[in-house]
Amino acid sequence: MTAALKEKQSKAFDELKKTLGFENRMQTPRIDKIVVSVGIGKVDDKNKVALIEDRLARITGQKPAPRQAKRSIATFKVREGDKVGYQITLRGPQKDAFFDKLIHIALPRTRDFRGLSRNSVDEMGNYTIGISEHTIFPETSDEELKDVFGLAITFVTTATDKKTALEYLEYLGVPFKKEEVTA
Repeated sequence: MTAALKEKQSKAFDELKKTLGFENRMQTPRIDKIVVSVGIGKVDDKNKVALIEDRLARITGQKPAPRQAKRSIATFKVREGDKVGYQITLRGPQKDAFFDKLIHIALPRTRDFRGLSRNSVDEMGNYTIGISEHTIFPETSDEELKDVFGLAITFVTTATDKKTALEYLEYLGVPFKKEEVTA
């Protein structure tokens, strides 16, 4: 864990017990893993697939695993077993370093960034972010802008519901949109 994130996690119980009513330190949520996924669809260009794989490896520091289509869909000309995307699961120190880099470096580099939506938390407490351009990460060089792709990042937390997950992620420093107050 990065030092700052480790310190925040250790103080999370003291801060969140006031708002969420925790009685035990083990009730405190934590980020279990981060899943980064990219859909490539039906791409026949081997160079573009290799570029996506290389960029994902640079961004996350881990080799992406290919994902195959689970069933054939004739309308999209996809056959069962065709490679349709890549996925990376980050745990431990790599997860913490990626979280820190995403929150403090990559998201502020996003054009017209006003915060992340609070509606992307599912009922089990997992939060998914969709990023339309991979170029916000510093590992990708800005001169190679011809093949820009988007990715989905999911924070899998141990929170049991939406409210707990939102409070926890906000405490960690995830930049959510400011709530508009209508009077």
